[in-house]
Amino acid sequence: MAQFPETAQTSTLPLPPGISSRGIAATELRPWGSFTVLEEGRGYKIKRIEVKPGHRLSLQMHHHRSEHWIVVSGTARVVCGPREELLSNNQSTYVPQCTAHRLENPGVIPLVLIEVQNGEYLGEDDIIRYQDDYARTEK
Repeated sequence: MAQFPETAQTSTLPLPPGISSRGIAATELRPWGSFTVLEEGRGYKIKRIEVKPGHRLSLQMHHHRSEHWIVVSGTARVVCGPREELLSNNQSTYVPQCTAHRLENPGVIPLVLIEVQNGEYLGEDDIIRYQDDYARTEK
């Protein structure tokens, strides 16, 4: 089961008008940036993810969920299985479950994207890290 560093913080931020939080709108800080759960329901979760310039998430895989990423602003370098691509505003990609993937911000402005997760289990502990710049390990 994945453990997150003690430095992870949670704060509540207001959501844009028209977004239903269902009492969820907590932003979690990570070494690479942050994510905010905008909404979740049975079988899906929607997040706003922000990645700091020059940072990247771990090379990882999920057993129980797939992900769809839509770039809102900035540039995303995406590794998904053997494929690597650059995405910009209004472009998207799909990450099938059980596929190694990584998200990186090679740009000079924050990368903002919307992530839609689908699956039977959407917990933050459904993650296998193959490589991580911040020395986070599975315990």
